[in-house]
Amino acid sequence: MEDTRSGKTKQFLNDPADAALESLAGLARSVPDLVVWDADAQIVRRATAQGAGRVGLVSGGGSGHEPLHAGFVGVGMLAAAAPGAVFASPSTDQILAATRAASAGGGVLHVVKNYTGDVLNFRHAAEAARAEGIDVASVLVDDDVSVDGSDHTVGRRGTGATLFVHKIAGAVAEAGGSLEDVHAAAVDVVNRSASFGIALTSSSPPGAGPILALGPDEIEIGVGIHGERGRRSDRLRPAADLVAEAAEILVTHLGLDAGSQVVALVNGLGATPLMELYLLFNDLADELSRRRIGIARNLVGNYVTSLDMAGASFTLMTFDDELAQWWDAPVHTAALRWGR
Repeated sequence: MEDTRSGKTKQFLNDPADAALESLAGLARSVPDLVVWDADAQIVRRATAQGAGRVGLVSGGGSGHEPLHAGFVGVGMLAAAAPGAVFASPSTDQILAATRAASAGGGVLHVVKNYTGDVLNFRHAAEAARAEGIDVASVLVDDDVSVDGSDHTVGRRGTGATLFVHKIAGAVAEAGGSLEDVHAAAVDVVNRSASFGIALTSSSPPGAGPILALGPDEIEIGVGIHGERGRRSDRLRPAADLVAEAAEILVTHLGLDAGSQVVALVNGLGATPLMELYLLFNDLADELSRRRIGIARNLVGNYVTSLDMAGASFTLMTFDDELAQWWDAPVHTAALRWGR
């Protein structure tokens, strides 16, 4: 909540510079059976050892997107996560430490969102890990089709589909798939997925005010998870109208037609209440039903956030029977659990 007298946002903080680190320590203390916070290496890793010879998944990126990434460390998803400072890429040393922690003899898959710092640092860490004898493969997540036609970005960003990659590739790894198998599954998920975000308000980094200037009735169509501008600024319209625009773009991009099945994610960006997220899912279900597209699986909630931004993103992934076995496979993390 913004304090209009100071221009800053009211937040529960000690030292703003320590907010991300204190949050990660709190995560680990809240689920000690699932994760360990290595304060020296500044990584989060599984509390229980992976099976020998298994592929380990490593992901990471700036803090402020909780539960991404550390909240998805655990059985059936990530072996380790490298969290950077708020909206900042993790260092090469962090990623290398996470790669070592994830290595159980079967190789390591890096899941990298399409941001310049992430791409460069993961690349350098992969080279260093290979020099140590660790087999590393990488997948680039660039699902954000909302930026097509935007003047504010040079390429598609990695957003909601990152969760889908973690889940599907993590299930293949947990089942004993080879590094080639796990990498192929991750690439397939990226190719099957598309995302679109809409912001009602800006996010505010710890100890600071809003970073995206929006008027009282103004929204950002195609917003990024760091508060990046999207396709355009617009006026607030009924939710059904906004969902219809997002659905049309996603359906067109994925080439969906009558009879298609999808996994649908309605993702809160941090400050949108569940009441509104379920309302958005209802509108999305209506839009897809009108096109005779089925929702085979769904998630509604905060999974890939932008601190305290009010808004939502929509991610669709084409679905079939082969994918179903990996989606439905057991998962046990702080932020996603089923089948156990």
